[in-house]
Amino acid sequence: MTDTSEPDDLTLLRSSFALVQEHGDKLTGHFYATLFLHHPEVRQLFPPAMDLQRDRLFRALAGAVRMIDRPEELGTFLAQLGRDHRKYGVLAEHYAAVGDALLATLRKYAGEAWNDRLEQLWASAYQQIAAAMSGAAEAEAGHTPPSWLAEVVGHELRTPDVAVLTLRPDAPFPFRAGQYTTVETARWPRVWRPYSIANAPRRDGLLTLHVRAVPAGWVSNALVHHTRVGDVVRLGPGRGSMVLPERPARRVVCVAGGTGLAPIKALVEEMIARHRPLTLHLFVGVRRESELYDLQALRQLAGVFPRLLLVPVVSEEIGFAGVQGRLPEVVPAQGHWNEHEIFVAGPDDMVVSMVEQLHRAGVPGNRLHYDLSTTLAELDITSGLLDQAAVNRPSREPSQRDGR
Repeated sequence: MTDTSEPDDLTLLRSSFALVQEHGDKLTGHFYATLFLHHPEVRQLFPPAMDLQRDRLFRALAGAVRMIDRPEELGTFLAQLGRDHRKYGVLAEHYAAVGDALLATLRKYAGEAWNDRLEQLWASAYQQIAAAMSGAAEAEAGHTPPSWLAEVVGHELRTPDVAVLTLRPDAPFPFRAGQYTTVETARWPRVWRPYSIANAPRRDGLLTLHVRAVPAGWVSNALVHHTRVGDVVRLGPGRGSMVLPERPARRVVCVAGGTGLAPIKALVEEMIARHRPLTLHLFVGVRRESELYDLQALRQLAGVFPRLLLVPVVSEEIGFAGVQGRLPEVVPAQGHWNEHEIFVAGPDDMVVSMVEQLHRAGVPGNRLHYDLSTTLAELDITSGLLDQAAVNRPSREPSQRDGR
């Protein structure tokens, strides 16, 4: 017997999107050509060079389509996306322009599969997306500026490719330890990249960033190799959810790989200042001892708070006198952490492996706080829209919140 029932709306949306995705670069090229042809005023919101931008819109939409049956998660995702668009000067009419170009592109590449029902479904879905984003942006506009100018007051090249920058925002910059900001440089206008803030909030208002220059990294190379004291950058609002819970456990483990140290160091400062845990283990993993770029400052923290046990871990240097190995193997072997609050940051593969190992060891999920590169911070229509947000939010590019 043949099943003649029609597919539901969600199935139709997902199947139609899977169909058009097969067209790859042609699809994205048509979208941007349509958008800029019919709405040339929108072009100024995008980076001058579009080569890193072109494939991101539809990967982003794929993430939204996957979340469409999880309204709470999708709502959170869209709200932050809308708030983050404020720094570009996005207005309500810009959402309409993007919607027009999106529908025109879907209509063209769906071919004979396109019909009135799909037109209505996609129009309704996009209207809901735009309403959620613009509503969140409007709600935040009354009490938070879209961006801050910040003077570079310190620039230390700690290794050939890692710099520690100290910034002075031009107005109070609210954030919590463990959060990140996005950065735009004069060298690459309208190109924003996320970086963790490496300090807890300070009375003098200064912010510290740890930046690794990644290959072909536009913003990271500008910050590491071409930025000097006295230069000015632009910052987006503090974002991210890897922050201390209201009542953290009295025993804490922090694990940092590479420049994943930045948010971990901020959390450690906050814990020492406010919560003073009974035990605080800090594992810092690198490939070679020379990459322990912030070891002196970490030892100073341990001197101030003797219950901080600092454990440098080196994975690729046989002669290293301390602990050797990969963090996901070393940390579980160093103790039983089931009753500890655990924070992990660093390259995605390390973080994922670490979380898996700790789950297997019996650490409850609500005690694990971690960061992945594919995050809400990077989900922008203009700077890298909607790669699906990963678990436990927020993030970095390649091995840190390191832009390109």
